[in-house]
Amino acid sequence: MKLFNRVAIVGTGLIGGSIALAIKKKRLAREVIGVSRHRKTLLLAKQIHAIDKGSQDINIIKDADLVILAVPVSIILKSAPVISKIIKRDCIVSDTGGTKQEIVSRLARILPNYVGSHPLAGSEKRGIINANPFIFKDSLCILTPTRKTKQKTQEKIRRLWSQLGAKVVILSSDTHDKILSLVSHLPHIVAFSLIGLIPKRYLGFASSGLKDATRIAASDSGLWVDIFLSNQKNMIKTIELFQKNLSKIKSAIKKKDKKLLSRILRDAQKKKASLG
Repeated sequence: MKLFNRVAIVGTGLIGGSIALAIKKKRLAREVIGVSRHRKTLLLAKQIHAIDKGSQDINIIKDADLVILAVPVSIILKSAPVISKIIKRDCIVSDTGGTKQEIVSRLARILPNYVGSHPLAGSEKRGIINANPFIFKDSLCILTPTRKTKQKTQEKIRRLWSQLGAKVVILSSDTHDKILSLVSHLPHIVAFSLIGLIPKRYLGFASSGLKDATRIAASDSGLWVDIFLSNQKNMIKTIELFQKNLSKIKSAIKKKDKKLLSRILRDAQKKKASLG
């Protein structure tokens, strides 16, 4: 069942490309249009049948009835005012930004049919070459509507993500950023920091443990710089909490307090088990 006539996806990388492929596979739109800064990306997106047509010119989105901004946070913020002057009056706009407070506060003011979304799916890989139409199956997608969000707009975006296989949860942008600073953003900071402190000459001795713990450090650095800075307030608090927790382990080791150290590790193991 077609939800939209023409969908335009700005940013046909891993997430944008996966959305395009999934929409095509589920036949949720008559036409899917891609926008990218890179001609090679658009050619590949067409080659794998993720889009029907594409352009490096943003004006190609003018007749879309849904625009999805699948680009880094800073580009979402920069491109929104331009997009607002191009799209049709009734065009729905959403995004896939990893933080929401700054994006929602700005975009909701200039785009009357905007609702924020954040699919919690993906990998450390990047680019259209790694796009996968099944990436959203059994995943979670957070919508961040405001009091001004039109119910019809919210419902259409909810149905889209449900059709793509995601379970949809509604949160305020503030709550989203607080939670994600802990469950998503901090793990990336830890991975970047951990691999960063190990001398290169030692990496030849690394076991699977280090590789597992730092897998996400292969993620797009530019994307994560944007996320960390746009969620600055929460990130500072979260890093401080992590440092406090790490200090407890450090103290237990320093004091050779086997009982305390065992309790800390067992509690962590139980929590990990509940995560799956």
